[in-house]
Amino acid sequence: MPFTSLGLSPALAQAASDQGYLAPTAVQSAAVPAVLQGHDVLATAQTGSGKTAAYCLPLLQQWLAGRQAAPRQAQTLILLPTRELAAQVGDALRQLSQGLPRRPKVAVVFGGVSINPQMMALRGGADIVAATPGRLLDLLAHNALRLSAVDTLVLDEADRLLDLGFADELSRVLALLPPYRQNLLFSATFPPAVHALAERLLNQPQRIDIAPGDTAAPDIRQRVIEVDAGRRTMLLRHLLQTHGWDRALVFVASRHNADRVAGKLQAAGVRAAALHGDCSQGQRGQVLADLKSGRLQVLVATDVAARGIDIARLPVVINYDLPRSPVDYTHRIGRTGRAGAGGEAVSFVSADCAAHFQLIEKRQRLRLPRERIPGFEPVVAAIPAPGAAADNGGVKGKRKSKKDKLREAAAQAQAEQG
Repeated sequence: MPFTSLGLSPALAQAASDQGYLAPTAVQSAAVPAVLQGHDVLATAQTGSGKTAAYCLPLLQQWLAGRQAAPRQAQTLILLPTRELAAQVGDALRQLSQGLPRRPKVAVVFGGVSINPQMMALRGGADIVAATPGRLLDLLAHNALRLSAVDTLVLDEADRLLDLGFADELSRVLALLPPYRQNLLFSATFPPAVHALAERLLNQPQRIDIAPGDTAAPDIRQRVIEVDAGRRTMLLRHLLQTHGWDRALVFVASRHNADRVAGKLQAAGVRAAALHGDCSQGQRGQVLADLKSGRLQVLVATDVAARGIDIARLPVVINYDLPRSPVDYTHRIGRTGRAGAGGEAVSFVSADCAAHFQLIEKRQRLRLPRERIPGFEPVVAAIPAPGAAADNGGVKGKRKSKKDKLREAAAQAQAEQG
């Protein structure tokens, strides 16, 4: 099915082809006509399914048929949870508009950088604004932007907007928008908070629910490797050497762990860097550019920092620390296997997090075989097999003594130093 069959102009269809969109994905086939017809849209589709183009393409066509921006006004507002995702959407809009007879003014605004250049950029208004909620409110407070002319609102990654604590800021933004507008809500998952937001925001929406079975599943090989917590860095180095991955995205649970693991890799001669919330915008942009270009082999990142990262043909994602929730697991592994390319997702599972990974499997309806790499077999304690009880239920004689726990901690600390 060509993009022109969805109602897109030949120029936009060609722009999509030039950017590697050979044929519409399931969510694009459903969403593009609905947006062009002026409907509110509620779309749920898994990470990597093409949601960004599903709204960017019809928004550009609507803009071509509409008016130009007025000073300090925005016509289309796209709200996103992270600066990386905002930058990614801005890039997508600019790339898709390259072959058009005229191009929209796209403003991308987010926190963590000086507000002054963003205020200057908005003096002449903007046709499309891609923003994180906090910085948008800052700009509104400085009278750098007005929302009274917004006729289309997009909430992308709506589940993450709410998970990351933007609910209050989102409510403040919505209160400033005109009552009559088109609303598009896109989300990878549909938890109760998103359902409540959709009920409040959308007017008779077209509901689009793309289940994993309705679209080509990402070609991601999922692996689970049992290893003692103290030997994860050594195992990571071993896998990088034996598999020859030119690039890898490694997820950790904290800023401290990101710096620590990246530092150990650097000391071993691996081109590695950390990405977390304490990094400046300049640092974040530089490490992402280095990873995409191949100057960097390993990026060690926290979930918040890595949200929205889109790296073409990233061969592997490694869960050094397990994610907190099954939803985060889906988002993490979705960084690989994108746009039809294959990928690999590796999770390190130690004795203390075996039960947590079993919960992830249960919620994701997975049952993954456990692997042990020769030379890195776990010795601290046996890891329960899938389906086994998560604990011993308090059976006498089975609980670890205080001395056992101290021995394990000492062994882990010794292994980390090695």
